[in-house]
Amino acid sequence: MEHPISASGKMAPTVEGGQSVPGSGAAPGGGSSSAIVIGSGFGGLALAIRLQSAGIATTVVEARDRPGGRAYVWNRDGFTFDAGPTVITDPDCLKELWALSGSRIEDDVDLLPVQPFYRLLWNDGTRFEYTNDDALLNAEIARLNPADVDGYARFLEYSKGVYEEGYLKLGAVPFLDFASMLKAAPALAKYQAWQSVYSKVASFVKDDRLRQAFSFHTLLVGGNPMKTSSIYALIHRLEKLGGVWFARGGTNALVSGMVALFERLGGKLLLGEKVIQITPSGQRVSGVVTHTGRVLNADMVCSNGDLVHTYGLIKASDYAAKKVRRLKRKKFSPSLFVVHFGLKGTFPGIAHHSILFSDRYGPLIDDIYKHGKLAADPSLYLHHPSVTDPSMAPEGHSTFYALAPVPHMGTAPVDWEVEGQRYRDVVLGRVRDMLIPDLDERLVTCFHYTPQDFADDLGAHLGSAFSLEPLLTQSAWFRGHNRDDHYSNLYFVGAGTHPGAGIPGVVGSAMATVYA
Repeated sequence: MEHPISASGKMAPTVEGGQSVPGSGAAPGGGSSSAIVIGSGFGGLALAIRLQSAGIATTVVEARDRPGGRAYVWNRDGFTFDAGPTVITDPDCLKELWALSGSRIEDDVDLLPVQPFYRLLWNDGTRFEYTNDDALLNAEIARLNPADVDGYARFLEYSKGVYEEGYLKLGAVPFLDFASMLKAAPALAKYQAWQSVYSKVASFVKDDRLRQAFSFHTLLVGGNPMKTSSIYALIHRLEKLGGVWFARGGTNALVSGMVALFERLGGKLLLGEKVIQITPSGQRVSGVVTHTGRVLNADMVCSNGDLVHTYGLIKASDYAAKKVRRLKRKKFSPSLFVVHFGLKGTFPGIAHHSILFSDRYGPLIDDIYKHGKLAADPSLYLHHPSVTDPSMAPEGHSTFYALAPVPHMGTAPVDWEVEGQRYRDVVLGRVRDMLIPDLDERLVTCFHYTPQDFADDLGAHLGSAFSLEPLLTQSAWFRGHNRDDHYSNLYFVGAGTHPGAGIPGVVGSAMATVYA
């Protein structure tokens, strides 16, 4: 069995019985290797599990007091508030991490199915149940426009094709050189990847509400539906096949399960240790230094952190400085404004996941991506986990968060210390007007999270919530590489790398990094 580190110190897939088996086995000749993973988000933990499953002594170094990165958690006044992400799709990509060591995800995590996947709501009272129940979904489509039932069926066939080409075949390809991009070009051309998700949806369905219903998903991974490649239509196939799930106890319970698996395998997690330097040594890196003065050395360093921030940690390097300048010229995804709130009472009529649409779909997206404006009428994603798992709130109470996509700080240099309270009222006002008229009287606890918090807590460039915007010109080889082009043992994983943001994306990026 070949160890997943080649003689050059680069990762390589292990081989067992002629089959590629990422993250499995021990070093040849009884040798050993070591790795440091910066950041304990889903991508970092997935990579750490793969490395540790392969017998590579792996240490995860996390700046915050809890693991999870963007999947942080707060416990306040008896309520459990996930920072996000909260939509779990493709559970198989998670189950595989446990299977690497002959374990079962069920030993550490209880995944609960969510139905409907989303409830979509418009200001005029229109309601749409988005599900993978074909009969129910077709009935919902027919209620809005009977002629679009056949169009949606054709769209699903399209999404099946891009799922097979873009996710199954290319999702774990590291794209380290332009030649690998050229090999993927025929598939991208076949499915007209230069078209946007919205334009592709619009070519199949005519009702404007249905066009919104089948294109909004890209916003959940930082993409503009009007600009993001139609390849991202694969999300529909992904959800249809794998469903939408929630981890009992919250998304951070999934993080805890991954940490438990990692530590059982012998991995080490260091909390409260902020990396302030990656130490270069010629065309390699030797390790990291933390803010406490701790020096950690390893055969390889892998970063789950923000790309711009990570390269900034390589001091006195002309290469790294140039890399930072180039990255800053790229387009970054918007940020998020999230209001967490706990209410008295229960709300069985409010779905686990709801989308509250503004009347201005296209113009609102332009405000976010082009004009840098905070909208008075934001579209919201409303998360209501206690309807699925009552343990997320005290008895007789409910946990919510309302998320509004907002411009990042490069296009909207807002003073969030001043603006935060005002915009919290705007967001809660939308929820009150559309769903909970007596919200103010029921409010027990409330706090918000801003683009400035993304920058301060996570080192996110411009406060971007999803790293690089998922444009065709910033995908695959054009995205952050899973292995650095100069430092041969410096690796990257997470939203800024291929294939991109979202739990399946960053977990998939860990496999791409193993192959890098």
